[in-house]
Amino acid sequence: MPDGSFATQDSSVPTDPHLAAEALEGLLAPTKTLPPKFFYDAAGCALFDDITRLPEYYVTRTERALLGSIAPELGELLPSGAALVEFGASDEAKASLLIAHLRTPAAYVPIDIAAGALAALRARMARSHVGLPVLPIAADFIRPLAPPAGIMGLRAIGFFPGSTIGNFDPAQAERFLRGAHHMLGPNAYFVVGVDLRKPVEILIPAYDDAQGVTAAFNLNLLTRLNREAAADFDLARFAHQARWNDEEGRIEMHLVSRGAQRVSVAGTPISFADGESIHTENSYKHSVPGFLTLAARAGWRGCRVWTDPARHFSIHLLQANSD
Repeated sequence: MPDGSFATQDSSVPTDPHLAAEALEGLLAPTKTLPPKFFYDAAGCALFDDITRLPEYYVTRTERALLGSIAPELGELLPSGAALVEFGASDEAKASLLIAHLRTPAAYVPIDIAAGALAALRARMARSHVGLPVLPIAADFIRPLAPPAGIMGLRAIGFFPGSTIGNFDPAQAERFLRGAHHMLGPNAYFVVGVDLRKPVEILIPAYDDAQGVTAAFNLNLLTRLNREAAADFDLARFAHQARWNDEEGRIEMHLVSRGAQRVSVAGTPISFADGESIHTENSYKHSVPGFLTLAARAGWRGCRVWTDPARHFSIHLLQANSD
């Protein structure tokens, strides 16, 4: 500045005002919540990658083994010359298992909110799948999306692995499936990974591992708010907790306040009672008939379903009903 003074940023001004506004909307509600999409900054993505390799976290290894075993059959059932559209594609590991058995795939369209992860994915795919058009979309796939121009007129195969569908409550899941139907088109297929109900003795350790990696993943959400939403959370004063809600059929992740305290987010004070929690994520566990009923309400009919031998996980092949 002309007088030689230095401008400093107001500590109450967030670097991401949209993130701060969305966080405040949940934190000022009667039951405090934060959206799980906030987990996935660079540190969160790395921590989740660590979670997928934990002995307690059965989801990733079970799905990959199942997908690998059925991929040749899927390749025969799915149309040739189609575009593969993956929702929530932070990496291409699972899609590559499917692409290897598709008949002349026309393009791969990964959709994810993390633009940096998509750029890295595209660079890797350029080396590993030479000649396959990769058309990433950096967006929140929960919101309505239009397909990229590069796949207009092509048949589409939707792909939604990882049981991410379980992060939506039933009404949200139905809206997502209906939106995917609209985006993918009337002749589309959809391959969806769905985690199944199982004993609590298996579920709770999968979301509260002995090494504390899931706890670090959950608490990293507060670190992100401190950095990007001008918040002042003391991470030592919050504890990770995983709970099974039998009535709703879901695992819940919470951050529980250790004592009464007040926190500021973007200059707005938020009070916590001792033991009060921030509800950060749900993971619904479905039955096969229950999921097929949900999909049918959104315009999809079940073609095939596969499960692992222990019936911990399922992969569904859906086809769009004609509008």
